[in-house]
Amino acid sequence: MRELSFPQSRTREVGNPSEKFPERFRTSRNDILEVKILTDNNANPFHLLDFKTEATLPLRMHLDDIFRSYETDLRLAEDRMKDLFQSPVLTIPLIGKHILDGGGKRMRPLILLLSSELSGYTGDARLTLAGIIESIHTASLLHDDVVDSADIRRGKTPAHSIWGNQVVILMGDFLYSNALRLAVRQESQRIMEALSEATTRMTEGELLQLSKTGDPDITEDDYLAIISAKTAALISAACRIGAILGSLPEEKENALAMFGKKVGMAFQMADDILDYMADEGELGKRLGKDLREGKITLPLIYLLKKADPREKDEVRKSIQDGFKKSGLMKILRLFKKYTIIETSLIKADHLIADAKAELSLFPDSPAKEALFRIADYSLSRSK
Repeated sequence: MRELSFPQSRTREVGNPSEKFPERFRTSRNDILEVKILTDNNANPFHLLDFKTEATLPLRMHLDDIFRSYETDLRLAEDRMKDLFQSPVLTIPLIGKHILDGGGKRMRPLILLLSSELSGYTGDARLTLAGIIESIHTASLLHDDVVDSADIRRGKTPAHSIWGNQVVILMGDFLYSNALRLAVRQESQRIMEALSEATTRMTEGELLQLSKTGDPDITEDDYLAIISAKTAALISAACRIGAILGSLPEEKENALAMFGKKVGMAFQMADDILDYMADEGELGKRLGKDLREGKITLPLIYLLKKADPREKDEVRKSIQDGFKKSGLMKILRLFKKYTIIETSLIKADHLIADAKAELSLFPDSPAKEALFRIADYSLSRSK
């Protein structure tokens, strides 16, 4: 059993802990979340997210400890991923190198490794499948960047800006098919079903999102369906595969898969919220990027519910105008007025609490604690 060492939590002054919502509230981790509204040099408002007490510094150290503890396994999983880029067509390994050099947290492979360990499996297949999960995720990012006409990915030039849309779409197709080809070698029908279901759902989610582009009438249920499919499906599959490798009973397998689904939804929800607080140097994306692409995410959905009729008309006009800078600044001011960021974060925090509850069937262990830390990270991350 792998030993994980977590340092002692440190606390910092937070001022008056009884200060009212929405400036500050307690999360399911009993941290205090503070959302400050600041202004830049041009007096434009923006949000600063900060966790206080047993918060950002200790949590990040805990997460770094987890990654360090699994560093060897993750490196082996990445080696399996590199194998998927081997081809006599020279463009494929070239793009593969560009992708791998771009970095990334490798959160999905880590979740699969931890799920496998929680399920009692530490064999070699988990490394191959961790590489497969990350390859499928990478293929989806290649396609997403083309669909979104993205000009930045993890702070760097995306592949389609170098090799063109046609080449990168085909590269994504190659990576999907090659990952599934390698998965077939595991000779597990249930693992193939999990991966096939995930890739199908991911495509459905992207298509549903496209159909709702620029649609101010999108509902919260529509949004949850989108993020459940496009983001959470693969994380859920990573957890389910860990359970399958460990031959867990159906009840525990489904609980672990539901944990992954809810954490995946919270990750995407937090990412969508961060879009309104983005620092390109920190997050590798521009402030309001989703808005400019016409993506109506949870904060805007909540704003359209809370705003008065005149304000709703202004927001709808901003959507129709393609979210020019003046429209974005107006929306950020309304977010402050109606505490939209705080309300959205509470929704994500509830998802994290629900996700943790799914693992009540499992005894306490380092792997379970590590999965909880990853769930917490989705709300405390700055990038």
